[in-house]
Amino acid sequence: MSTVDKMLIKGIRSFDPENKHVIAFFKPLTLIVGSNGAGKTTIIECLKLSCTGELPPNSRSGQSFIHDPKVAGETETKGQIKLRFKTAAGKDVVCIRSFQLTQKASKMEFKAIESVLQTINPHTGEKVCLSYRCADMDREIPALMGVSKAILENVIFVHQDESNWPLQDPSTLKKKFDDIFSATRYTKALEVIKKLHKDQAQEIKTYKLKLENLQTLKDAAFKLRDNISQDLEKSEALKAQMKDLEGSIEAIEMKIMQMETTLKELRKLQDQISTHSTARSTLFKLQQTQYAALAEENEDTDEELKEWQTKFDERIALLEMKVNKLEREMRDEETKSLSLSQSINDFTREIGKLQAEADAHMMSRHERDSAIGNIFRGYNLGSLPELPFTNDVASNLTNRIKVRLMDFEKDLADKKRSNEKELAFAWDRYNSVYARCFKMESRKEANMESESNLTRRIREKENERDVAEIELSNLNLSHIDEREKAFQNELEKKTLNLTESDYESNINHKRTEIFSLEQKIKALHREKDNLATDSDDRVILRMKKDELDTHKKKLKKIVDEHKDKIRGVLKGRLPSEKDLKREISQAFGSAKREYDDLSSKSLEAEKEVKLVEMKIQDATNHTSKLQKDLDAKRRFLDSKLRSLIQMETDLEIFPKVFGEAMEKRDVQKSKYNIADGMRQMFDPFERVARAHHICPCCERPFSPDEEDQFVEKQRVKSASSAEHMKVLAVECSNADTQFQQLDKLRMIYEEYVKLGKESIPLAKRNIDELTEDLNQKSQEFDDLVGVLAHVKTEKDAVEALLEPAEMVERLLKNMQSLRPQVEELEHRLDSRAQGVRSVEEIKLEINTLQSKRDSLSNEVEMLREKKQSLDDDVANINMRWHALREEKLKASAILHELRRSNEEINQLCEERVQFELDQKHLEEALVPSTKEKDKLNQEHADLKSRLEREYDELAERKRSFQQETETLLALNNRIKEFIESKKLERLKDSEEKHSLSKSQLQKNELRKQELNAELSKSKELMRNQDQLKRNIDDNLNYRKTKSEVDQLTCEIESLEEKAISFGTMSGIEADLKRLFQEKDRLLSELNRCQGTLSVYQSNTSRHKVELKQPQYKDIEKRYFNQLIQLKTTEMANKDLDRYYNALDKALMRFHSMKMEEINKIIKELWQQTYRGQDIDYISICSDSEGVGTRSYSYRVLMQTGDAELEMRGRCSAGQKVLASLIIRLALAETFCLNCGILALDEPTTNLDGPNSESLAGALLRIMDDRKGQENFQLIVITHDERFAQLIGQRQHAEKYYRVTKDEHQHSIIEAQEIFG
Repeated sequence: MSTVDKMLIKGIRSFDPENKHVIAFFKPLTLIVGSNGAGKTTIIECLKLSCTGELPPNSRSGQSFIHDPKVAGETETKGQIKLRFKTAAGKDVVCIRSFQLTQKASKMEFKAIESVLQTINPHTGEKVCLSYRCADMDREIPALMGVSKAILENVIFVHQDESNWPLQDPSTLKKKFDDIFSATRYTKALEVIKKLHKDQAQEIKTYKLKLENLQTLKDAAFKLRDNISQDLEKSEALKAQMKDLEGSIEAIEMKIMQMETTLKELRKLQDQISTHSTARSTLFKLQQTQYAALAEENEDTDEELKEWQTKFDERIALLEMKVNKLEREMRDEETKSLSLSQSINDFTREIGKLQAEADAHMMSRHERDSAIGNIFRGYNLGSLPELPFTNDVASNLTNRIKVRLMDFEKDLADKKRSNEKELAFAWDRYNSVYARCFKMESRKEANMESESNLTRRIREKENERDVAEIELSNLNLSHIDEREKAFQNELEKKTLNLTESDYESNINHKRTEIFSLEQKIKALHREKDNLATDSDDRVILRMKKDELDTHKKKLKKIVDEHKDKIRGVLKGRLPSEKDLKREISQAFGSAKREYDDLSSKSLEAEKEVKLVEMKIQDATNHTSKLQKDLDAKRRFLDSKLRSLIQMETDLEIFPKVFGEAMEKRDVQKSKYNIADGMRQMFDPFERVARAHHICPCCERPFSPDEEDQFVEKQRVKSASSAEHMKVLAVECSNADTQFQQLDKLRMIYEEYVKLGKESIPLAKRNIDELTEDLNQKSQEFDDLVGVLAHVKTEKDAVEALLEPAEMVERLLKNMQSLRPQVEELEHRLDSRAQGVRSVEEIKLEINTLQSKRDSLSNEVEMLREKKQSLDDDVANINMRWHALREEKLKASAILHELRRSNEEINQLCEERVQFELDQKHLEEALVPSTKEKDKLNQEHADLKSRLEREYDELAERKRSFQQETETLLALNNRIKEFIESKKLERLKDSEEKHSLSKSQLQKNELRKQELNAELSKSKELMRNQDQLKRNIDDNLNYRKTKSEVDQLTCEIESLEEKAISFGTMSGIEADLKRLFQEKDRLLSELNRCQGTLSVYQSNTSRHKVELKQPQYKDIEKRYFNQLIQLKTTEMANKDLDRYYNALDKALMRFHSMKMEEINKIIKELWQQTYRGQDIDYISICSDSEGVGTRSYSYRVLMQTGDAELEMRGRCSAGQKVLASLIIRLALAETFCLNCGILALDEPTTNLDGPNSESLAGALLRIMDDRKGQENFQLIVITHDERFAQLIGQRQHAEKYYRVTKDEHQHSIIEAQEIFG
């Protein structure tokens, strides 16, 4: 960062052109004091001219800036300004500007004769001088200093005449601020970008026209190529078509040849058919004649007849054999008839045997029915249906008996459980009383033990009380109180004496004087040592500066590397280097806390999601289980309901079926009860009628006939009612059985309905609610995960900056430790006053000050000893007083312990009395409890014996019923074995076989009759042999003729079929004609294709010739290159537009940000400096001259209460000076990041005393805030001695400069000690 070190002035204004005047600039303050006209402002002018090349105002083009030749008595004078400064990179540079002013005959001529920059080669250490033109020098130096020329002119080095520019006219203010913000330069850059964008747009239009022309040529070339490819494709297609046509023509020619051959064969077949037809008609007439001559048409085959003809004798023998065979078969049939008769007899016997077993089966069923009746009547199982029982009814009744047996077993088990419960209840009562007794006994023993413990504790407390009384008797409380009061009074006296002596203030005053003397002695020693250690200090200074520069470079490198990351982490802010670690640590702490908080929330959300998923899984499993249970119950109910009502039905009608069954059972029971009551009245009515000869109903007398009729009628009704009762009993039993089965299903149906209407919908609603909750929690969890990932990224970014921040802090600490050393060395080397006093004078003054310091030290030591003595006395008295108070506190504690022991003894005695009472009560309550325990034990034993007896009786009844049931089951097993042996089926099978044998016997008789008839026929045939032979010959001749006729007929039909397969003559001739026509058509089509092919081939050749023309050469490549050129130009133009907008926005954002920063600093400095009450603060208002433009107009405003007024023309001269100065300070704070120099020329002009003091205080605060900044330099030029004393303090500078004039009125610069 740039600073100014020294400046040499020679021949400038009132400075002597023959002598050199050197001024060194200190850090942080260089104070220049002098009267008006002494040449102070010339220093600012020289600084400004060296850095910017700008001459001061009213210098008449430099003529009044150089020392006047007339005053020097010369015709020519030369002036030179040599400025040594450090660049922003820390390099030492010397700027030399030389001027010449020549007195001509009628005018002065000003000329800049030399502009040189001197640097040091870092490799060789040699000086390197570079000569520049003035314009180049004016550009080079601001660049080296790291600030713009406008900042140097308008902020850093401002002439007194121009120092109030912030409150000048608006055009001047706008020009100054535009120069400071470099608005003109950036506006020109934007205009250049805009012009370039416009030129590029014009080029794009040109490229588009070229591209369109190339596109046209490309399309034409593409069309030609497409035509060529299409013509080639069409040519190939025509060639293929011609090939197909040639093949078709060949195929048609083959067909024509085949048709001609077929036509010849068809004509030949017609000739053969006519020949065969003539021969057949002749033979058919012969056949008719032979058929008429036949005596009998034989049914034998031709082969048999021929055999009869050739082997007639043999056939006769065979006929005899056939007769013998038929006779044998006749005998076999008779034998078979005898066998069938025997089988019929066997089946008859087997049927008898099976019928006997069936009768035994019926007897077993009768025994089963009687056994069922006995069981039902003996055990009162209800009414029975009418005998005999069917197998299904018997099975139902047996099942009822089994159910009854199971009921017996259940009753027996219930009896056993109830007995166990009663016994358990009695035993529990006994146990409760036993436990109560045991508890009382335990309490009794516990009370006895507690009583013994209380007695022991009472003895211990009494012993403690006796010990406390002995200790208390050894203490004298009244004597302790008197001694405490005496010590307290003595302590107050000593303390008052120590306070009145005021040793501390005297010692501090003496130490202050000693410290002041030591500082003066140190200053004198430094002054003395400076005379001998100048060379060593310069070596050390160079080493320290090198080390400091190394630290600066490292610091700048670290900050530059991580600047963007720091801004990203700190929301666009870039804190100062000293606050960097604190803010990064705070950001990391907040990010880590936020990440930990989100992480814990994410884990909780994940647990909640998993919990809800588990709940959904459990609910789904529960619902599935309920659904399976529902389906199982529905299937069970459907199967049972179908088996009960014997039809397909819906489960929803179960309540209706159940109600109907219950109603049917009630109706049947009512009918049965009514019928039973009526049946029971018949016998009593008959006895009353016989005994009293009256009507039992109306008590009317009966005659004997009427009585007989009444009795007979009653007996008939009784007999009919018995049958009716059986029917009703069966119906009632069936209805009751069906109702019982439906009633068992009713509970299952109610569970089924509850599952379908309540449990499953409730479970599904629960699943829906859980699913909705899961979706909500999953969404929350996903949101948390997304936010957590973002926060983790931010935390990692902040954590990555912790190490660089720590490195920055270490470098800052090292730099802070090095800067005071460097400043001290520079101060000793550059600010040393040479030749003021001799070494002897300094030593004499040092000895005087040391003797004075020693005497003050002795006085301080004596005061300390006196104070220490008093302090020791106070501490001794205080210690003894505290020991006495501790003894008093000990006595009070013993007394308190004694009282507490007495209270505890009394309390324990009361507890012991209470325990004795409780013991007595327990003994009294234990006696009845013991009696009750014995009584309950006896009751438990009696109850156990009674219940065992009742259980044995019930078990005996169950065993009897089980034996009868087993007998019934044995009968059922015999009946079941008979049914399973299928003997009834065997009986039916035997009967069927018996009837089958009879039918076979009948068939055998019929077969015997047939054989008998055939045997008679064969015997008759043997008797007519001659007639037979003649008939065979005639039949053979007739069959021969007939076969010839049939053969000819077949041949004719075959020929006709063959002819039909060829088709009709006319059809073949028409097809042949059509084929010839098709051949002619194909030949014409072939000729047309050949002509078209020649046209396509000529077109292809012509298009290829056109493609070889120059305009179509490399058209795709040319089009592609032009397209690439257009696209790249368009992209570049878009980039220019984007860069234009980005730069425009960045400038506007930079302007607004800087203006906010400037106004903030102005407000703070105004409120710290201005002592008036009429203006609260001031600010600079920048108004845009158009929407979205970068041109601004500026105004300086003052805030007075709620009113905001323009300051120009409304403020005093002092307010104007103060406002301009504060605005310059704010601009320097904002823009001079690489240059910490600020020169103030007569800052107190027109300021009153309070505002001058406030300004001095503000400048002191600025210097204090910037004391850690090594490049901060404040140059103040003033004639106000009071202002100079306020800011000229030793912690900021040890020397200041005074500018005066000598006897020749030449300005001279003298370094003087800073104000005391």
